[in-house]
Amino acid sequence: MTSADHNASACRATRHTRVQQLITADEHSLAELEALLATLPICSTGRVFVEVPDASWIGRIDAPVRMVVTWLDRSARTGAPGTGRACAPGDALSRAVAAWAGEMLCGGDDRTRITLLGGYLGTADIVDHLTVHLGVPADGIHTPERFGLATAR
Repeated sequence: MTSADHNASACRATRHTRVQQLITADEHSLAELEALLATLPICSTGRVFVEVPDASWIGRIDAPVRMVVTWLDRSARTGAPGTGRACAPGDALSRAVAAWAGEMLCGGDDRTRITLLGGYLGTADIVDHLTVHLGVPADGIHTPERFGLATAR
């Protein structure tokens, strides 16, 4: 089913399949994120995690109503436990996604669409966690082509 097959009537149908989305972004990929969200069907469900340097970056993101947008402010977080370091770019995003995925991704028959738009380090950590620890096939994860991390499906 393509996004063209989605309209208000189709999305209200009880037999309509809703595919869960997992989407990540950072302050460098906000325009990409907004473009992606604009193409999703209105009945999309799932989670969007956006990591930003500080609260001044937090703003309004138009996402389908069944999707939850979570802003991750690096300035309000710490680095690895026990290090006393500040939260490095990608750290908050990879920790949040690992926690969410551990709870929400359901084995081999899971049809979650995963799109990772954040920076390289956080995205690489997330791909590693999803593929190695949760068994998500690498070809089921969309990342920027320039990263060379996963193949588009």
